[in-house]
Order: sequence, then structure tokens, then C-alpha cells
Amino acid sequence: MRTLKITLAYDGTRFVGWQRQAGGDSIQGLLEDALAAFEGRAVSVQGAGRTDAGVHALGQVASVQLTAGHDTAVLMRGVNVRLPPEVRVLAIDEAPPGFHARFSARSKTYRYQIRHAPVVSPFEQAYVWHVPQRLDVEAMRAAAAAVAGRHDFAAFKSVGTDPATTVRTMTRSALACDAAGLLTYEIAGDGFLRHMVRAIVGTLVEVGRGWRDGPAMTALLGGGRRAEAGATAPPHGLFLVGVDYD
Repeated sequence: MRTLKITLAYDGTRFVGWQRQAGGDSIQGLLEDALAAFEGRAVSVQGAGRTDAGVHALGQVASVQLTAGHDTAVLMRGVNVRLPPEVRVLAIDEAPPGFHARFSARSKTYRYQIRHAPVVSPFEQAYVWHVPQRLDVEAMRAAAAAVAGRHDFAAFKSVGTDPATTVRTMTRSALACDAAGLLTYEIAGDGFLRHMVRAIVGTLVEVGRGWRDGPAMTALLGGGRRAEAGATAPPHGLFLVGVDYD
């Protein structure tokens, strides 16, 4: 039995998300089916993060145990042949026994894109949240900076979830804006609650619209109810950029 680390990218627009479900195509299901053709039996693939429907990935990581002895380069080519063009395996590497894409991860990085302009191009509408209204970008940038550090993110967790702890450490939280009005928010940390990044982005946009002041973000980071934070941003602006391991 060998353990493999699989790095892949995907356009999540038409998929039901990472996790295999009873209906619809999932990234996990497609990858498991492609690998099963080499293994000769059903396989179980574990992902570093369970991206939701419509969310994209530039560097998702998965782990799997196989007995098939194919060279990793041959396996990668064969798997990509069996995957739809919106999903690409970028690398397959031998991993040490016990490696698990989720539990061995030390940090993840996410990116969220907002198009702050009167019109959004049809070629990017599936990858940005279009916010045509005026935004105070400097106020958003200051609120984003407050997210860095160790905080209780209870106000940003999905309703109905019950994690053991809502405390997480963010090593990066920064907002940038280019001359064309593309706002890019990047956040990295040791773990994320379900919908946490999208809830933070929704709150940042409310700060930018003047619906709440910048210090409100700091107050929310002390723990609180989900209803006290901003609305959840749409999924299609979100990308899982990468996963770091020891």
C-alpha cells in the first residue's frame, strides 16, 4: 500500500463542491472514479478542504492509498484523461505513511476576488463578486488587517455547525485593489470554519459600503453570534490557493 499526495486545480462553477454527494458531480467523486480505473476497485480520496459548490481551487491537495504500482507521472496523465477539462491534476507525489491531506495540513491560503466597477466582463463573472456600488477601500483594508492574529471566529461560522472550538490563528489577512477596480482579499491560517472566509468578506463589504464602521470587525473577533456579522459573500469569488505542510 502506498500513500500519494495529489495537487489539483478546478473551476468549481458547475460542480456540487468537493465532497461526493448523492446527486451532481463532485470533485472528490470524479477523482475517486478516475483513480479506481487504475486500482481496479473503489478508492477513498481525502481532501485538505471541502470547498462548497461554485468555489474554485488553484492548489487543492488530496491524499489516497493505492496498491497500483504505476509511476506517478503515468498515473497523473491517465487520471487527467479521465477528468473533465475543468479539473486538472497538477502533481502526484509519493507521501510518507500516515500522510493525510486534511489532518497533516499546517496552513491554508484562500483568495476572494471582488470586481468594484460599474460593469463586469462576461469572461470573469464566474470568478468575481460584482459590487458596483461605491466602496471605501481604505476602511475595508483596515478592517481586513484586524483579522490577522488569534481570535474567536464564532461570529463567522456557518449556522448549524458545531466545531469543538471556534478559535483560529490567521497569519495573513490583507486586501489589495488594482487600478481597474479588482479587489483581492487573501487570508491564511491554521484552520477555517465552514463559510468563514465568505462571512468575513461579506462583513468587509458592509464596512466598505458604510453600513458598519471599521472597529466593528475587532468587536466581532471577540466571539459572537453569526447574526452580528455581515452576509455570506457568494461562492464564485472564492479560491483555495494552496495548502502548506511540514
